[in-house]
Amino acid sequence: MAALALGGRQAAFAEIMQRHRVPIYRMICGQIGDAEEALDLTQDCFVAAFQHLKSYDGSRPIRAWLTRIAINKSRDWVRRKRVRQILSFAWALPPGSIENIQDDAPGQDVAAADKAEFVRLRRAIARLPAALRETLVLRTIEGLSQTETAAALAISEKAVETRLYRARTRLGAMLKMM
Repeated sequence: MAALALGGRQAAFAEIMQRHRVPIYRMICGQIGDAEEALDLTQDCFVAAFQHLKSYDGSRPIRAWLTRIAINKSRDWVRRKRVRQILSFAWALPPGSIENIQDDAPGQDVAAADKAEFVRLRRAIARLPAALRETLVLRTIEGLSQTETAAALAISEKAVETRLYRARTRLGAMLKMM
């Protein structure tokens, strides 16, 4: 299918989008935690893929390539969001008070006792460092193989194994504390 898309067949790229849009959306949603924004980023991912189709290496799985684009789009979105938050917060402060800004990261009490286990787990995953979260989402939730995950993240298969172990260990500890 990728070869046909590379040959200029738009119907082939439409088929690629149809096959991979749901897993790409789920992966993005898992990365950023915002379903509405994930829809936009999924669309951006496929637009970028179509624009850069000539740079696709046909020896790699198309899903790994699309996942790599989606991860980069997600990272950019998170980065821009943080900058906007910092700037909007700093703009509202009186001059000279920026040194006293407190970290407003959610505490352990964020997960209320009446929340569903899914919400609790999702929040814990969102708190993992990006490298661990990406590996966990791709391997466990999206079901990519170790090789596909390594290709998508541009790391070794051993690094995938290590990150997955660390992610699961931290996630377990976090869930015990929540």
